[in-house]
Amino acid sequence: MQEPYVLQVKDLHVSFKGQSGMVRAVRGVDINLPKGKTIAIVGESGSGKSVTVKAIMGILARNAVIDQGEIWYEGKDLVKATEEDFYQIRGKKIGLIFQDPLSSLNPLMKIGKQISEVFTVNYSMSKEEAKEKSLELMRAVGIPKAEERYNQYPFQFSGGMRQRIVIAIALANNPDILICDEPTTALDVTVQAKILDLIKQIKEERGISVIFITHDLGVVANMADEVYVMYAGKVVERGTCEEIFLDPRHPYTWALLSSMPDLESKDRLLSIPGTPPNMVSPPKGDAFAARNRYAMQIDLEEEPPMFQVSDTHYAATWLLHPKAPACEMPKFLQDKIRRMREEAQRYAR
Repeated sequence: MQEPYVLQVKDLHVSFKGQSGMVRAVRGVDINLPKGKTIAIVGESGSGKSVTVKAIMGILARNAVIDQGEIWYEGKDLVKATEEDFYQIRGKKIGLIFQDPLSSLNPLMKIGKQISEVFTVNYSMSKEEAKEKSLELMRAVGIPKAEERYNQYPFQFSGGMRQRIVIAIALANNPDILICDEPTTALDVTVQAKILDLIKQIKEERGISVIFITHDLGVVANMADEVYVMYAGKVVERGTCEEIFLDPRHPYTWALLSSMPDLESKDRLLSIPGTPPNMVSPPKGDAFAARNRYAMQIDLEEEPPMFQVSDTHYAATWLLHPKAPACEMPKFLQDKIRRMREEAQRYAR
């Protein structure tokens, strides 16, 4: 692996052994995480986002099989790493924030002890030193009255405050990479915004790299440098945040953007018709074809390659083939993108 990437995933394939056969959850994923940047991986439930992250962390279920691929970090392929190797990486160099903070914390242990254990176990600090470090972290993530709350239990904290504690624990080892797996899904909109701002602030202050997993494109609009759109175990479009939001090319990305709430629009909120394909027997051609009103005959027969739109923008859709008929995104989405452009210009001024 070469700089400037701190992590690279190459042609990753992950399957699960099920009663009906092998479930092809991840099918040839490539991801590059630049140092000090944030990438977002977005897509519906079952698209392979979390499985990709679990493969990186070495926490796949027992019935999972990495069929092929490489995951490069610090010159080592994590696909070949042992559990002993992961003990030195997981939590220490790559931190992970899960969706539900309550399930990530021990309900019978005081918050302060859960944070300070990182310092006493990993750094052999005294209890006094560990407590001081823990209080510093609690203040850094915005926990008020840290000294008092140090001795409280998880049930005494709100959902947003529990998530801040989980972030504090993830940061205790000063990791190179912070993976956030749907960290705001269980929170209300106001608290969501505060947690997103906190993650963004931490990234900028500490210079860490962030992988943000979400099903909601709107969540990452103002924090991701690059976006990977996943569908049926594959990356179907990737580009800078601006390219994905203002110049999307894949019909699935169009559908995701169209389903985002828009307070300025009087049109009905759109949904994506149909359901994701059965990954025991993935479709022969484009996996999104059955739900795509722009699908052509070739979509049912042959899987599209990644077409290059710009130096940083790629999309796997036959609509980008030179011989494909001209096709425009829905007017509803064109209007939404126009409003987003106008808003971005106002913000820039």
